[in-house]
Amino acid sequence: MKILAIETSSKICSVAILEDNVLIKEKTINDDNTHSIKLMPLIEKIFNETNLKIGDIDLFCSDKGPGSFTGIRIGIATIKAFIDVTQKNGIGISSLEALAYNVKKEGIICSLIDAKNDNVYAGLFEHKEGKYIQIDEFKTDNIINILNEYINKEKSIIFVGDGLISYKNYIIEKFGNNAIFEENNELNATNIGIAAYNKIKNNKEETFSLTPLYLRKSNAERMLEEKNNGNKNL
Repeated sequence: MKILAIETSSKICSVAILEDNVLIKEKTINDDNTHSIKLMPLIEKIFNETNLKIGDIDLFCSDKGPGSFTGIRIGIATIKAFIDVTQKNGIGISSLEALAYNVKKEGIICSLIDAKNDNVYAGLFEHKEGKYIQIDEFKTDNIINILNEYINKEKSIIFVGDGLISYKNYIIEKFGNNAIFEENNELNATNIGIAAYNKIKNNKEETFSLTPLYLRKSNAERMLEEKNNGNKNL
């Protein structure tokens, strides 16, 4: 099974082609806010370098969030366009799940994405015998609230993601030596592809969603609500 995977939910714009769960080629640009301009040329380049074309792909997958609202929409819209053209299958993978695949050690993994102002997106996974199993619902909250909840559930946790980088001092304060820190904290298309392959392989009859996973409203939506609430109070 040939897989085209796209990662656009962060400042990373990444595209990968895999054969099942084995990487054939990955191309990455670390250039914030240019996904709408650079994604399609990156896809064209990776097809040229692998001597493949869109019709050779069996499964299309993209990061569905949480993360950049604009980036998520760009990635999912691109994948949906490919699905419409080829009539092949597609699947969305959470960025929190993709981050967990950065961790090669077995154990409990906490994926953290910085949502700014001491807030994070968070997900808990267990990595055991090569499988990454989600063990708690995805959350968005203040980092202290998240850590207080998790410290009551798990003694030792492997942390991964840019939320680890932003709030490492908080994690150390709460978990001390029971916190393990992953060195690779960037999202990438390869992990999106591997996670997609694993889901398809293990759940052949299931229909998978390409609906964006935002977890919270965008800044624009929150500002509009605040403005409308302010007008009601006049």
